Amino acid sequence: MGFRRHGPFQVGDQVQLTDPKNKRHTITLKQDGVFHTHKGAIPHSDLIGQPEGSVVRSSGGTQYLAFRHLLQDYTLAMPRGAAVIYPKDASMIVGMADVFPGARVIEAGVGSGALTCFLLRAVGPEGHLTSYERRQEFADVARGNVEKFYGGPMDDNWRLVVGDLVASIDEADVDRVILDMLAPWECVDAAAKALTPGGVICCYVATTTQMSKTVEVIRDHGCFTEPHAWETLVRDWHVEGLAVRPDHRMIGHTGFLVTARRMADGVTPPPRRRRPKGTTEEL
Repeated sequence: MGFRRHGPFQVGDQVQLTDPKNKRHTITLKQDGVFHTHKGAIPHSDLIGQPEGSVVRSSGGTQYLAFRHLLQDYTLAMPRGAAVIYPKDASMIVGMADVFPGARVIEAGVGSGALTCFLLRAVGPEGHLTSYERRQEFADVARGNVEKFYGGPMDDNWRLVVGDLVASIDEADVDRVILDMLAPWECVDAAAKALTPGGVICCYVATTTQMSKTVEVIRDHGCFTEPHAWETLVRDWHVEGLAVRPDHRMIGHTGFLVTARRMADGVTPPPRRRRPKGTTEEL
């Protein structure tokens, strides 16, 4: 992975400039480059060689704070062919699906490549990610976004396949399968065949009807543990002196996540025990 994460800024680095109103601009440093804004110009040479966290001033006198952008900032600002998975959901997928360094992962529904960037970082150089995308135009956008963030091709640990997962899948004994599509239940059987026992399937869906259908198909398949469904809401807080309160805006519903684990072949899951109707007694 060629993208530098620390050290002084160099030619080719992607730098995020933040003005006093918290408006952010991302530029790629060039030897003779100039960043133009209605608040004045900033020669790239003012940044090259400076440490992260430096402040540069435009010709109009406006100060900008300079950092390499975080992955969450990059994915929200990247060019889009399809909607991106928000960082709050991508980070939950990596964490709750336990995507670990060295893991072999399948992703279906690449979109614009936001989740792909998170997954590649999680599996690391020793792991491998195979991404399936049905539409060539989305695959092209995703490849461009991933290679821009990581500073070049990721051929050593990433394979991007244009095609349907069910028809094209050729992996076995993978550790994780991540499905981001309209009908993930159509791929549950293919995922079961690809996953190693103990592996995790994780589905990202937008609506309650999709979530219900996905849960029922996983539950009825017979190869998975009881599926777990949830969503994540993020609310910032305003903190200034004694003025401490929730922000008026928050990142509410973006999607639901459904996870389950692959059981060993030939094992029947234990029957679910449900609380009897009309009682609060624990079973």
